[in-house]
Amino acid sequence: MLLLKKSYRHKDLKEIKFHDLWNSYGVFTTMRIIGKPAKILFFKNHIDNLVKSLKIYKIDKKNIKKNILNLIKININNKKKYDHLFRVALNNKMISISLRKRLKPKLNFTLKLINYKRIDPKYKNLKYKKILNFLKKIDPTKFDIALYKNKKILETGTSNLLFIKNNCIYSPTKDFYEGTTFKFFSKKIRKIKKINITTDSLYIYDEIILIGSGKGVVSVNRIENTDWKRKSLKNYRVLSKIYAKAVANCPRYNG
Repeated sequence: MLLLKKSYRHKDLKEIKFHDLWNSYGVFTTMRIIGKPAKILFFKNHIDNLVKSLKIYKIDKKNIKKNILNLIKININNKKKYDHLFRVALNNKMISISLRKRLKPKLNFTLKLINYKRIDPKYKNLKYKKILNFLKKIDPTKFDIALYKNKKILETGTSNLLFIKNNCIYSPTKDFYEGTTFKFFSKKIRKIKKINITTDSLYIYDEIILIGSGKGVVSVNRIENTDWKRKSLKNYRVLSKIYAKAVANCPRYNG
């Protein structure tokens, strides 16, 4: 359920009828907004990644970064206490923003394997129709979909994936979006080794962990229709502490 939803024209920033922009040609980012007054986790990285993607998609309108920052600022209420997800989406015609309550994932979290690769997966583009059709059928506090293609695991419908074996951390090699939270952990922990992780090799991993702006850090308990089950919470606890520290130290949003 969206608690705020607005769209604005690029040319004059006039508010127009809301469009979520899903499946149009464009890009988006989803940021976690917390506390009172508001703090936005990894804010600068989110905006820098968004602007970079806009240039690649040739949606680099005049003053685009300034306009995005202005619209975020005027739609944040510093009298409100947040633990929400703030989404900014853009196509060639408009900027759309929305806000929804962040739902905390549970410890008995399950993945459902789906044979699908996102369109242009290197970027956070809006071609999400098929993924959204899967996600709307599940409880996001208990489930996510794990995407794979040619037996290679890629990412989930909402997050990046880390695989732990003998305390070594692995991630897929390509065809997935390296999100802001993924990049944060890549700098904070020892090297994440990229290897091909196949659907028939899942049994060798002790832990599987989701990391993302909406989910935070989530330990997977099992994978549906497989024999894989969680063997440990050791690395999940380590990553959770690192993430919690980042949340606690997140600076106040000043626009």
